[in-house]
Amino acid sequence: MIGCTCAVCLSTDPRDNRLRSSIRVSSPTTTLVIDTTPDFRYQMLRSRTLQLDAVLYTHPHKDHIAGLDDIRAYNFFNKKAMPLYANSLTEEALRRDYYYAFADLTYPGIPEIRIEPIDNKPFLVGDIPIQPIEVWHHRMPVLGFRLGDITYITDANRIEPEEMEKIRGSRILILNALRKEKHLSHFTLAEAIQVAESLQIPEVYFTHISHQLGTHATVSAELPPSFHLGYDGLELTLGNC
Repeated sequence: MIGCTCAVCLSTDPRDNRLRSSIRVSSPTTTLVIDTTPDFRYQMLRSRTLQLDAVLYTHPHKDHIAGLDDIRAYNFFNKKAMPLYANSLTEEALRRDYYYAFADLTYPGIPEIRIEPIDNKPFLVGDIPIQPIEVWHHRMPVLGFRLGDITYITDANRIEPEEMEKIRGSRILILNALRKEKHLSHFTLAEAIQVAESLQIPEVYFTHISHQLGTHATVSAELPPSFHLGYDGLELTLGNC
């Protein structure tokens, strides 16, 4: 029998029920998600996401790519292959882990996917402008994304000055803050606050939160004004994004 005594696991606050980190971004004509986590199918069902036009990938770790096979439902709805925007490191992992979707001989029912290689150059998905931001996850380069006035960065513990400038001017920053104790490859809460304060971002939300950080209510009470913990189901609205 497996038990847990941590405050987050025992919490009755729905904001402490945390699935793996991902976001959906929608404009009047386009909907995309960043990363297909192991929880991807449930996340899409729970959020009633009927339209999906593309997937953006941050990096090839399993907690960010393991749900890709469930893209098949959107192949059925869209009647076309799903474009996956990924750098060369992530593309290599996707082709290896989902080899059957890239085989010369395919069969009905496999995911229909199409890799769209990206690097640090800006690009457009539908009517959503996207600026990749390269950050460091210990020694692994990871892509964050600025989508209009909102910037999303997960799995980072270092951002070079020239990449920081790509974030500056965002109205909203979503940034990883794993826990309070030092970590090899993730920002701590204090480090994440310092990054956001240095950029003077008006509204900040923390994501990729470990149970070690504490409960939503407790940690939220400790944060500076305009700093928030993200939670599953949170919706943010920008007039021009």
